[in-house]
Amino acid sequence: MSEKNSSFSERHLDPCSVVIFGASGDLTKRKLVPALYTLAVENHLPESVAIVGVARRELDFHQEMRQGVEQFSRHGSLIQQEDWESFSGRLSYLSGDFADSKTYESLQEHLNMLDKTHGTQKNRIFYIATPPEYFEVIIRMLGQHGMIETGDKPFTRVIIEKPFGHDAASAYELNKACLEVLKEEQIFRIDHYLGKETVQNILFFRFANGIFEPLWNQKYIDHVQITVAESIGIEGRGGYYDKTGALRDMIQNHLFQLLSLVAMEPPVLFSAKAVRDEKVKVFQALRELSIETMDELVVRGQYTSSQTGPAASPAYREESDVAKDSKTETYVALKLLIDNWRWGGVPFYIRTGKKMPKRVSEISIVFRSVPHALFSGILGHNLPIREPNVLTLRIQPDEGIGLTILSKAPGPNLFPESVTMDFRYGTQFQKQTPEAYERLLLDALLGDGTLFIRGDEILASWNFCDRILEAWQMQDRTSQDTHLQFYEAGTAGPLAADLLLAKDGRAWRVL
Repeated sequence: MSEKNSSFSERHLDPCSVVIFGASGDLTKRKLVPALYTLAVENHLPESVAIVGVARRELDFHQEMRQGVEQFSRHGSLIQQEDWESFSGRLSYLSGDFADSKTYESLQEHLNMLDKTHGTQKNRIFYIATPPEYFEVIIRMLGQHGMIETGDKPFTRVIIEKPFGHDAASAYELNKACLEVLKEEQIFRIDHYLGKETVQNILFFRFANGIFEPLWNQKYIDHVQITVAESIGIEGRGGYYDKTGALRDMIQNHLFQLLSLVAMEPPVLFSAKAVRDEKVKVFQALRELSIETMDELVVRGQYTSSQTGPAASPAYREESDVAKDSKTETYVALKLLIDNWRWGGVPFYIRTGKKMPKRVSEISIVFRSVPHALFSGILGHNLPIREPNVLTLRIQPDEGIGLTILSKAPGPNLFPESVTMDFRYGTQFQKQTPEAYERLLLDALLGDGTLFIRGDEILASWNFCDRILEAWQMQDRTSQDTHLQFYEAGTAGPLAADLLLAKDGRAWRVL
């Protein structure tokens, strides 16, 4: 293996077996095994970590994973046969039905064998990467077959992919099922956004820089914009997406996690409990939406067809496996208020959508304008001399941070011009940033839950989103498309989303 990479701090990693349920799926091939391979090549995994795939169908696991590593790993294009042979020696595979006791009997026997051959010391990480209907089944079966240890040594940890429920009631039931066989600190609810370098850097940026933390409040910040825009459509997932929609798919998890990191109070220390305690308080402080104000604060949109661009784009309702009269949202914009001392009166505008002009995820902190237009008498009142400063945290595709300020343009005249001080991860550090799953898998192996979501966080975010879903259901029963705003594919969203900010004298940042 290659020299140790300094991307991660040195922390002790115990031997263990990593069991991936749903190992025949795209997530395992595209993300999980390539991430584990990269960790191994960079010497972050000891030789005593074994990887077991479990899925219902027969599979040439080694061959499939080799293809996945070559195509999706950061080291795939430079894969060395020696590295692959060392890594593939860790891999094994079992086929079986997730609801069949025989599957777990075979798995238990196999894991016991790995304890002897690989020295995994009965430590287990179970990664549930299956469709959601199997989450509870697998957890209960693991408990029934005595495969859950509740002590520290040997340890058992369970990683659960999103979606964790489809509403508050289902999330509560799934959480209850988990806690019947696991302790909360053994449950790692994963959101890959939290593994992205810029997302992790939100806390570092806020709490390690004395120049910004004093400004991070209602006295200096005018408003905050959080955007997660996708240029693609539903990519053949019509059957799934038409039952889900953008609110469940993106707002309840990804965007709310970004919101909580931006808005949280400083934790007493950097630990999983302290950080997640403060994130929960953000959700508790969100001002509840009422049925009466729903249309004023929430925009639900759906893309229509487009004839512009290199190829015509069908409307959402024309996509395969989508109902012809579907009211499922492909776009959501919200105006949120956080009723606490730090953020009183500061609106948080968040939006997400498919078929947008480009793929971008960013957080923009818009500072208040200067209180007095000092140069207006010289330059004229129509010049943009009160344009606000904006701090932008770019999450993807070009991870980095930009700060927009006003400066005098070169020349004899006093003319202001916006300039951006720009920091990019790739340029600054001159190396590839780790993939999100690399960081999250390593943290799970280390037992660090800081970048994972706690049960009360999940329930708090679902409780908020449920009010919106219930209001939409009520609207749909009493009207046709009057509450659904349409936007042409390839544009930045419906007009109603622009008006959401325009009535406050603000505007979305241009995509």
